[in-house]
Amino acid sequence: MNGSPRTALITGGAGFIGSNLAERLLNQPGVRVRIFDNLSRRGVRHNLDWLQSLPGSKRLSIIQGDVRDAKAVQDVVRNVTEIYHLAAQVAVTTSLDDPGSDFNVNALGTLNVLEAARNSGRKPFFLYTSTNKVYGSLENLPVEVEGSRYRVSGPMFQGVNESERLDFHSPYGCSKGAADQYVHDYARIFDLPTVVFRMSCIAGPRQFGNEDQGWVAHFLYSVLAGRPITIYGNGCQVRDVLHVHDLIDAMMAVREAEDNTRGQIFNLGGGMERVVSVIEMLREIERRTGSPLHLEYRDTRPGDQPLYISDTSKLQRYTDWRPYRSLDHIFEDIHRFWVKSREAIAINAMTRRHTPSELVAQEVA
Repeated sequence: MNGSPRTALITGGAGFIGSNLAERLLNQPGVRVRIFDNLSRRGVRHNLDWLQSLPGSKRLSIIQGDVRDAKAVQDVVRNVTEIYHLAAQVAVTTSLDDPGSDFNVNALGTLNVLEAARNSGRKPFFLYTSTNKVYGSLENLPVEVEGSRYRVSGPMFQGVNESERLDFHSPYGCSKGAADQYVHDYARIFDLPTVVFRMSCIAGPRQFGNEDQGWVAHFLYSVLAGRPITIYGNGCQVRDVLHVHDLIDAMMAVREAEDNTRGQIFNLGGGMERVVSVIEMLREIERRTGSPLHLEYRDTRPGDQPLYISDTSKLQRYTDWRPYRSLDHIFEDIHRFWVKSREAIAINAMTRRHTPSELVAQEVA
């Protein structure tokens, strides 16, 4: 870009990660931010109202549209210098109910954005948020229960790195994995400066906490509201949790280091220092809120990863990124958002698909 005016497109920009990213970009002088979102998810209008109240919001434009509409995507990509492709169907359960729609949003929608970027002639920086689900159920990772969590048995384990074989498990894993590989290949074949983030659990403010938008917030809001929570499996499933602002730091880092990061795939999560199991998180929420847990256990669902921890060393080698925010920081920021936005969160909870509140095992990440 070499100092030329920046226009950043965020597909799915009204959502949890997108709104946090838009805020960061609007805080950078002169950066124009273009949000492209179909506004179908609960809570996104609340996020847009917040963004439009921020300093710098005069540089914000919001276009309602769908990534499945190739013409609309082509129009919105025109003249952008960078693309953050976050729009997605995010629920394993939804992909099981309607694999066709899941494919059209995640795989075909991503191809539409890639083609628009390629045909623009500008070669915009392109960041795609993929998922750890592309690694499947990690059946070859030996785990055993120790106390209230799974742990890896055998040699010293430092997390899953990018050399782990792909093993899509569920229509959601297939659609996100196909898109992941298209984004990677467009860097090699068409010389687009693309980066793929294979993300673990992201949590923080502006997360509305239903089954589709993050289990940490979902648990906290459910406990505060006195709603029962269904756990699939024994509750010892482990994830590394990353604060959304650390994720945004990583996004900024790979764009700034574009000459080194273009064409690369990075695993991204909280790493070994930010590991927690499902039941440990619930007990911590119970301790902090003073509200009792109402839990129901059901059988583990197929494809669940009993343990997933990201090895982020590759990203750290390629950039100066490090995660700084702790699990305590994550919890405090989500709780603070709940205090400020409890009415919007309550409305969102009343319109969610599942009752009582449920954590789908495959969606722990």
